[in-house]
Amino acid sequence: MRRLRAEHLLPLACAGGAALLAASEFMNTFKFNAAGPTPVDVQTAADQHHYALVVLAAFALIALVIAVVTGSKPAATAVAICGAVALLLFLLIDLPDVGKVGSINEVAAPEAKATPAAGFWLELAGALVLAICGGALATLSSDQLRAFARSTAERREKLRLRQEKAHPKPKPRPRKASGSGKAS
Repeated sequence: MRRLRAEHLLPLACAGGAALLAASEFMNTFKFNAAGPTPVDVQTAADQHHYALVVLAAFALIALVIAVVTGSKPAATAVAICGAVALLLFLLIDLPDVGKVGSINEVAAPEAKATPAAGFWLELAGALVLAICGGALATLSSDQLRAFARSTAERREKLRLRQEKAHPKPKPRPRKASGSGKAS
């Protein structure tokens, strides 16, 4: 069995963190609970950040692809910076609103307390994974960064050869020459 190495797992973890971050932007960040069992209102992450997390996640994925394909250390550092910025957005915008009573941004809910919803936790997880794994990715050498792209290319080539061996292409039949060779 092949041992999985950091240069193979870190790009996958960074891509997963970016996906979590982007998904959190389309979920509810807070539920506003009053005295009753039913939430009074909800607030989406898009209301809080105006889709900034989607932009950060997309930029992180683009930088990740560049880092893995070309071995670019600045691109790997950009992945870590995207994670750090997402974490800052979480800490400065979302975290202070936990437990707040009243309105947050456009959501007016007097007498209601803001409690974290699934999007809040997904945003935290995505930002942490992207920041930590992006930071670790930035410490890899250019050769290590390219190792993921090389290993996937090698796997694709082995799979192609195995498929060709299992299902060989039929040899083309020689064409018969036409017998009507009249000269004009």
